[in-house]
Amino acid sequence: MTKLWTFLSALHSIAGPVVMLLYPLYASVLAIESPSKADDEQWLAYWILYSFLTLSELILQSLLEWIPIWYTAKLMLVAWLVLPQFRGAAFIYNRVVREQFRKYGILKPKVQHQTQ
Repeated sequence: MTKLWTFLSALHSIAGPVVMLLYPLYASVLAIESPSKADDEQWLAYWILYSFLTLSELILQSLLEWIPIWYTAKLMLVAWLVLPQFRGAAFIYNRVVREQFRKYGILKPKVQHQTQ
């Protein structure tokens, strides 16, 4: 049982960097090189949210270390943000971040230009 627990702990330690950094870096490069704008939005939104999450962790570190499942919960949240089936990063950006920026006047609504 000890070897299984050691293996699962190592797998958990590797999963974080792969899910949070390696795959998003790879997918971001592919998005930049593709003609579609939708994937650009997804990955730019991901990096905005990941930066916010990282900054929040730095500020709340002493509180978060008392939550034993924090790393697992963070890994699950980031997996939801990353996986293309869910497009969680674009969803959160459109529903939360954009609305908050508009609410406080930081972001102005887009104006459609008329062509003559």
